[in-house]
Parts: sequence; C-alpha cells; structure tokens
Amino acid sequence: MNLSNVYREAALALTEAEALVITAGAGMGVDSGLPDFRGDHGFWKAYPMYAQLGINFIGAATPTHFESDPCFGWGFYGHRTNLYRETIPHQGFHLLQTWQKHYQLDTFVVTSNVDGQFQKAGFPEERVVEVHGSIHHLQCLKPCCMTIWPNRETIPIDTTTMKATHIPRCPRCGGVARPNILMFGDYSWISDRSHDQEERFDAFLGRNRQRRLLVIELGAGSAIPTIRHLSERLGQRPGTQVVRINPREAHIGSPHLSLPVGALEGLTGIAACLPA
Repeated sequence: MNLSNVYREAALALTEAEALVITAGAGMGVDSGLPDFRGDHGFWKAYPMYAQLGINFIGAATPTHFESDPCFGWGFYGHRTNLYRETIPHQGFHLLQTWQKHYQLDTFVVTSNVDGQFQKAGFPEERVVEVHGSIHHLQCLKPCCMTIWPNRETIPIDTTTMKATHIPRCPRCGGVARPNILMFGDYSWISDRSHDQEERFDAFLGRNRQRRLLVIELGAGSAIPTIRHLSERLGQRPGTQVVRINPREAHIGSPHLSLPVGALEGLTGIAACLPA
C-alpha cells in the first residue's frame, strides 16, 4: 500500500473512531528539537562531555551517580530538566488536540517520555500516563518516605564538567533528592504516581470497551519496547485499529497501519486527508 493510501485509511479510521489512545515514545519529541539518543553516537552528539568520559545513555541514566557524586548525577538530569522547560511542543500535539475536540473523542495519552510535553501542550494531567515517571517531579534518593513533589528547582549546570552547581534536597530528611524517573538498574524509584495514572487509564479502557478505539502510536522504538507492546496489545481488542508512525520501525501487522515517517510529518499527512 502506498503512503497516500495509508494516510487516507488513517484519516478514515479517525473519523469513525469513538475513543482515542495516543501512545508515544522518544521520537515524538524530535520534531520539537529534542535530541535523538538513538545509539551511543546519537547520545554523544547531544552530550559531547560524556563521549570524552566514555559514558553512554545507560551509564548516565542511573541512580548510582546521585549517591557517589550528586553534582554529576544532577548534571545530566538538571540539563534535561532545563531543556524540557525551554522546549515548545510541536504542531503535532495541537493537531491531536484539535481532533480530540472536533470528533468528541474520549482520549488518553500513554508515554514513555519523562519530559512533560503532553501536559505542556495542554493535555489534562489526569489523562496522561507516564510509564517511566516525570522529570518534573522529585523524590528522596534513599527514599526516607514515599512522598513525590513537584520539581520547582533551579539547577544551573557547568557544561564543561556536566556537574550541577545546585543539588535539590529532600524537604523531610535533607538528603539528596532525585527525579521521580525509572532509571536503568533502579532500586529506589517510587512508582506510586505512575501507578495512579495507570489505574485511571484502566478505568478509561473499561468504559470504552464497546467503542471503536483508535490508537495512534508516535515515535516508539523497539530498543525499549514498552509503548509498542501496549499498542499491539490494545490492537488485539475487537474494534481497535492502530496507526504506527515511526521513521525506522513502522511495521505492524494487518489490519493496522504503518507510516514510516516522523511524528509531525505523519500527523500532518493524516490531517491533509480529513474532510474540510
């Protein structure tokens, strides 16, 4: 099937849908200017200092740095916090919101991203699942308690050393605070916030069990396949169709649809095929 036909089929599926699930991985942020960490070289292009240290993404995204050298641990996550705060969500986020409103679709977002871009674009907090947590929330490193609180810290970074010059602290014990994010080899992540989000998503699926459900998957790769597996699992439900938008790994079995393009290009292509 050529691409123009897939766009038309995806647009038709959208007009016939009664509920919408948006599933998204790291590729969703690329069109907003966020770095693509695909492979070690992609990570080192975004963070040259780590290339000099021989540290890849997995090596940087670990809670052990917060214990051994909190300034270094917060260097990576503080830089990302500042980057995400400055990033403006691309037009694709707003296309999704327009469709939700125009077609009156009960909608939920499930993302492996920790950047908070869906909420920043205007999606309601109570309609988003962040399966790996959020950089915009903090917890105690130990943890001394199960409290999760908003990240309102200012975290300056010395980019020559990738070290933070300010360390967020736990308001209860005064120890080091860390992002409420599931890291590699994590042993202290508090999952309560994400668990509550997942319970709301389960309730959403329950009330839409008999409705025609459209799943639009955006930029979810196979290296960490959490989002892809969710889309495929939802695609097994009767009356559900999945549209997978991914420039490198778009394949999905029939009757679902594959668009081998970036997130913004895919959403714009669908929009062009919708009735005026």
